[in-house]
Amino acid sequence: MDDQSRMKEAGEGGDGERIARWADGRLGPYSLIRNRARRAFPDHWSFLLGEICLYSFVVIVVTGVYLTLYFHPSMKEVQYNGSYLPLRGQPVSEAFNSTMHLSFDVRGGLLIRQAHHWAALVFIGAMLVHMLRVFFTGAFRKPREFQWLFGFLLLVLGMFGGLTGYDLPDDLLSGTGLAVVNGTILSIPIAGTYLSMFLFGGEFPGGELVARFNTIHVLIIPAIMVGLLVAHLILLLHHKHTQYPGPGRTNRNVVGLPLKVRAVKSAGFFLLVTGAIFTVAALAQINPIWLYGPYRADQVSAGSQPDWYMGVADGLLRVMPGWEIDFWGHTLALDNLIPLAVGVGLFLAMGAYPFIESWVTGDDREQHLLDRPRNRPVRTALGVAWISFYLVSLIGAANDIIATRFHVSVESVTWAVRVGLFVAPLAAYAVAKRCALGLQRRDRDMVLHGRETGVIKRLPNGEFVELHEPLRQEDLHLLTQHEKYLPIAPGPNGDVEGPGAGTGTARRLRVTLSRALYGADSQIPKPTAQEYREITEKHLR
Repeated sequence: MDDQSRMKEAGEGGDGERIARWADGRLGPYSLIRNRARRAFPDHWSFLLGEICLYSFVVIVVTGVYLTLYFHPSMKEVQYNGSYLPLRGQPVSEAFNSTMHLSFDVRGGLLIRQAHHWAALVFIGAMLVHMLRVFFTGAFRKPREFQWLFGFLLLVLGMFGGLTGYDLPDDLLSGTGLAVVNGTILSIPIAGTYLSMFLFGGEFPGGELVARFNTIHVLIIPAIMVGLLVAHLILLLHHKHTQYPGPGRTNRNVVGLPLKVRAVKSAGFFLLVTGAIFTVAALAQINPIWLYGPYRADQVSAGSQPDWYMGVADGLLRVMPGWEIDFWGHTLALDNLIPLAVGVGLFLAMGAYPFIESWVTGDDREQHLLDRPRNRPVRTALGVAWISFYLVSLIGAANDIIATRFHVSVESVTWAVRVGLFVAPLAAYAVAKRCALGLQRRDRDMVLHGRETGVIKRLPNGEFVELHEPLRQEDLHLLTQHEKYLPIAPGPNGDVEGPGAGTGTARRLRVTLSRALYGADSQIPKPTAQEYREITEKHLR
């Protein structure tokens, strides 16, 4: 084809095609899309948890932009003269006044405000469940450690975003929660007073609280979260998606849907998530600030409860005894400091676990196939113990409500929670580990002896036995594809040998953790090919 023919062909088509060719020649977007369009995306219901996080975050951003058009982040005192008669004539802050105006006088304002709040709850809930799915299936292993960290930071930022968000209306409930936050900050040795003065712009509640929280909530936290989301999605495309084990699935391929099909399903799922959030927002009332009234420093909202994701911190504070000690002329408020340290440690343990497991196993290979939770009993038991501690703490956050509803003393509920914080995780760990080992043992028996048929046969000697049928190759692959890790063996002096073993205490710690994760009492021996052949030949004879 000569140059004149090429120019003629390039001139054909509408304006849209010419613009697309112009953009592709300079930016190359279609080339990038064509390279990624050939990828397959695994299709499993649990992968939708991550999409719920993404789509609820989109709802948060869109509704948040709408709310900023009407919200006035100021604590200047004004007189309320809106549509809600019980509060008319009362002195309130501009933040409270604008929120009341948005709720009662702006068409659709209450729906958008409630959708924003519900979307935040859905986002944090989906993030937590999504991270638990990643944890139990081992999707955090190499090369996805940074994706785990980004997800962990998104969860933490989402919690602080929610905390700063429901404090903006300057109502009595948010003020009560902020008083608790201020007390916790003041318990930090040396720096606590300075942090409180900086955050609140003076002594609590200060005069700049709403303005500063608005900047944090509207600008700083969303900007960081968007950056983390983009980085998370880029790494997801770069490393390809994990997949559950099954026939034809290996570390080198991906079995799933084409990009076009997956995009259509995702678009439909986005509409479902958005519709569900707005349906709940239209039917279920949340944070009715007109019932609480404006914040007053000398008043406390009865039965006040934080949003569920902050309940773990509130529960630990409620059940902690009122301990204080004097240290070097300073009073340490242990009743605030210890719950703060425990809550921070609880989440830091979640964020650091992938690196601890990688160090213990010494496995530096890329892992794209997910684990079945039963095949990693100790990891599964640790996750269940973490969840049980979280749930018991949530119960502690509602100790007054439980005492009122069930007509028991609040002291009894508090002591039950105190005991539960120590007993429940240990019991949950033991039960989860035994269940995982039991499921492993059942899988081993099915591999070696086949599936029960329910048919009873009488042998010539009078013995009754149940007939078994061999498993399909697909089932055998599923039950035997996992890799069994061996605990690290200590050297002659009790230390770990080999490169990267570390020195001294680190070596001994690594041996101890390796035995705990993959010792003889932490996993059932995997059936070998020789055992399978011997059992099969025996049945054939």
